[in-house]
Amino acid sequence: MSTNPPAVSDLPVLKLSNVESAYGPIKAIRGVSLQVRRGEIATVLGSNGAGKSTILKTISGIIDPRKGSIEFKGQDITARDPAYIVQQGLSHVPEGREVFPLLSVHDNLLMGAYTRKDREGVARDMEAVYRYFPILKERAAQDAGLLSGGQQQMLAISRALMAAPDLILLDEPSLGLSPKLTREIFEIVVRINRERGTTILLVEQNANMALNAADYGYVLENGRIVMEDTCARLREKEDIKEFYLGMKEAGVRGERRWKKKKTWR
Repeated sequence: MSTNPPAVSDLPVLKLSNVESAYGPIKAIRGVSLQVRRGEIATVLGSNGAGKSTILKTISGIIDPRKGSIEFKGQDITARDPAYIVQQGLSHVPEGREVFPLLSVHDNLLMGAYTRKDREGVARDMEAVYRYFPILKERAAQDAGLLSGGQQQMLAISRALMAAPDLILLDEPSLGLSPKLTREIFEIVVRINRERGTTILLVEQNANMALNAADYGYVLENGRIVMEDTCARLREKEDIKEFYLGMKEAGVRGERRWKKKKTWR
């Protein structure tokens, strides 16, 4: 397979328009509009509690939005059943991995392919995920609950790939992992995008890793998108350097502008 970047279409594979979602009386996301182009990695950055995971849950049908619309491959999937959304080619890797702990690694992977009828294709993809994560092949017969946290994250990503999705929603893949494992996971995520052309929407608190892996980024604050740009440009913005990348050259002037909410431009 080619290791060149996939061709990115100008047409969005995913489009959110003015989406609002809430937990009871508490609004979690407020008028979020974003799009992900086919073939790219897009990322949503934000502090803990900003609403990042809620965006993914709303897209995949776990939470019904109160307002707005969601289109996937040109089709309205707003508030559709999660099983239906999966069948359309969208896979969600949730925060915290959530593997089936009493099933073997092999059976967890088969669960990811439960909507597919092409046995030969499933077998090919099984071998493909074992190439990405050789440790999973070594532990194919082991119960998933006995894997380490990093191995469970590998399994969760692989299970999503077994559905042969057009788009993967990837929620906090670095959560609870060592820096070394985090780098390995992100390297594989980029390989999956480059080699398979799989579109990825990534939610991540590790802004440095996300901005280096992704093509386009959105910054979420208190449930609202307050900035968007290519990741190359975001990495150069003073406020991103100061508050997400831990770099101090932005200085006091940048901090004052942030506090006055006038920095996002």
